[in-house]
Amino acid sequence: MLDRQLVIVSGKGGVGKSAVSVALALRAQRAGKRVLVSAMLEHTGAAIHLGADSLGYVPTRFDSGVEAMSVERAEALEEYMRVQMRVPAAAPIRTLSRAMQVLVDTAPGVREVISMGKPIFDTWQGDYDVVIVDAPPIGQLMSYLRAPAVVAGLVPTGGIKVQAGRMAEALADPDKSVLALVTTPEELPAAETTQALEELNAEQLVRVGAVVANRVIPPLEVDRADLNGLGDGPGRDAALHHLALWQAQQAALAPLPIDIELPYLFGIQTPQEVAAQLADFLEDAT
Repeated sequence: MLDRQLVIVSGKGGVGKSAVSVALALRAQRAGKRVLVSAMLEHTGAAIHLGADSLGYVPTRFDSGVEAMSVERAEALEEYMRVQMRVPAAAPIRTLSRAMQVLVDTAPGVREVISMGKPIFDTWQGDYDVVIVDAPPIGQLMSYLRAPAVVAGLVPTGGIKVQAGRMAEALADPDKSVLALVTTPEELPAAETTQALEELNAEQLVRVGAVVANRVIPPLEVDRADLNGLGDGPGRDAALHHLALWQAQQAALAPLPIDIELPYLFGIQTPQEVAAQLADFLEDAT
């Protein structure tokens, strides 16, 4: 998965996709890759797992070697106008940006194209071996994935149509882009992940590179019959609780094609420590 230029990480809100995004970035950096984490919409999640309070539009390089930024739509629009639309440096860019912002806010798909286009553009620049996108929750992400094709279909000709078409092609190219879907072993996240897989398989917007189950507890090396021979007490109660929870988690995950399991990390840990430990587990999984 980390041999692609663009890795998009999404899932139902609250499943730990920001932690997984940063863990994947740390894993890629340890493999010698130049890595950028690109945080869309929700910027603090990736930031705290890197040990920062927030991220800006200009990439920040952290001690780990990973660089990270947040996708600010206004600045991404300005960059798009400068680089992709070739607006001269002397042009009144702020005035043009305000005029373009009306189009961004009203035309179908344009707002999403500007946001999704930034990490794709960063892969084209060649400054990074892999760009890892801490993407919106999967319910919102589908509109971002569809947007390039929508815009390419709406615009009759010109640079915007060409760029939107290139973006759609880049997303759909399995040699360049993959999506990592993160879930937790619970009924609602698993059901939403199942639905997302059906939509993605039907529309072929981007290839699913991995389904990641996060916060999975390990199996107990005893079965219920063995526990029945134990006397009453907190040890037996804890073991029964563990066994019941493990069985419930496995039942929730059963319908899904899980590629990577990440453990539930017990104890008090900082978000930065969580991401680093998850990166350790990813060493053998990616």
